[in-house]
Amino acid sequence: MMLENCSSCSQGECIKPIKVDKKPGKAAAKIRIEADGSYFQVNQDGEAQKLEKAKITLNDCLACSGCITSAESVLVSQQSHGELCKVLAQNKAAAAHEQKLVVVSVSPQSRASLAARCKLGLLETAQKLTTFLKGLGVHHVFDTTFSRNFSLLESQQEFVRRFQRQAEDKKALPMLASACPGWICYAEKTHGSFIIPHISTTKSPQQVMGSLVKGYFAEQQHLPPDRIYHVTVMPCYDKKLEASRPDFFNQEFQTRDVDCVITTGEVLKLLEQEGVSLSDVDPSPLDTMLGRAAEELSSHRGGGSGGFLEHIFIHAARELFGIHGASIHYRPLKNKDFQEVTLERDGQVLLHFALAYGFRNIQNLVQKLKRGKCPYHYVEVMACPSGCLNGGGQIKLEGESSKEELQQVERLYESLRAEVPEQNQAVRELYEHWLGGWDSHRALQVLHTQYHAVERASSALSIKW
Repeated sequence: MMLENCSSCSQGECIKPIKVDKKPGKAAAKIRIEADGSYFQVNQDGEAQKLEKAKITLNDCLACSGCITSAESVLVSQQSHGELCKVLAQNKAAAAHEQKLVVVSVSPQSRASLAARCKLGLLETAQKLTTFLKGLGVHHVFDTTFSRNFSLLESQQEFVRRFQRQAEDKKALPMLASACPGWICYAEKTHGSFIIPHISTTKSPQQVMGSLVKGYFAEQQHLPPDRIYHVTVMPCYDKKLEASRPDFFNQEFQTRDVDCVITTGEVLKLLEQEGVSLSDVDPSPLDTMLGRAAEELSSHRGGGSGGFLEHIFIHAARELFGIHGASIHYRPLKNKDFQEVTLERDGQVLLHFALAYGFRNIQNLVQKLKRGKCPYHYVEVMACPSGCLNGGGQIKLEGESSKEELQQVERLYESLRAEVPEQNQAVRELYEHWLGGWDSHRALQVLHTQYHAVERASSALSIKW
């Protein structure tokens, strides 16, 4: 697997944009960069040779432990479409009492990327993908938009609690989003105990889905959690690391909440491997957690990274200041990936939110925090520039520029009806009958997690000679 997120590493010394072959006895060559970004090595005789880009593999990065440790790399290697195929093959060969119930949960960002690639609508893509996966031996196909309802609701309530205790807890605010594992990995390994108190404890939609599938759904199926094999389809390679965290491992049943994460690109590989074109597949009814077939898809307002900023902003305006239906106007700062939103009344700023996408903006945000000059109450933080729709695991469209490609995926993603989490009847039922109500001890236990400062291993890269 190629490491997609070298940008999170603070050890810039290990990142090589190009590969240069050194020959003994020759003076150092010059490097020329063309307007299209290609590199040429120019020798003393003036001869130019085009250089290939260097590829950095997982093993190349293990020395600095900045992104990933050797133990983590083993866990990540167990998460691939090949591993899913192996489990499905074992299931077919096993006796009935030894077979696992295979559940696949698909992210809305991955679905949009697949729809753009296959030139299909979102509902059509979801229905055809359900048919394809079930044809491979998968038993249930869910949509993580459902679990995102819980992530949004818990984040809203957590923010209000933090805002109300900010006078006695200096690290209650700003609250920083926790749905992006690339950002979490960077925060734990680079800024540790300084930044962790600011990070929302609410689980990401992927991990909430893991808790629902191995908890509620397992109970409904009268199965122990280890008899379910749960796969998620995600736009991001870092989700593999997130699923591998010890916090999401059930010690009693020795099983993970999410057993395997495959990227959108790996779904395309599965289709190609089976010689199937998704457009040629017949549609199937969509599964839901509560057993009722879904006739349509829905989404959430607030952009392709989950809409955390907008949902928390509207909820906080209502709960803290009695302002209903607060309007949201984004104000770009240095770039489109760093924007602000404010709530004002009578010239006074009541709420000051921001979104920070990409590591350059994240590093600027952290520096503001360290200098005590961060003005925000909440920040939606995502490691990928342009957010989750632009994740490293998404499909790159043929013949499209990256900008046009992203716009196409965004248009599809935003074409769905936006639902309000508080009004989702299935979500209300689970809170009431399975979690024991809003703000219950069980809800905190099932829907929240914790973070850990990671001590960086010393390496040759970190030694300044």
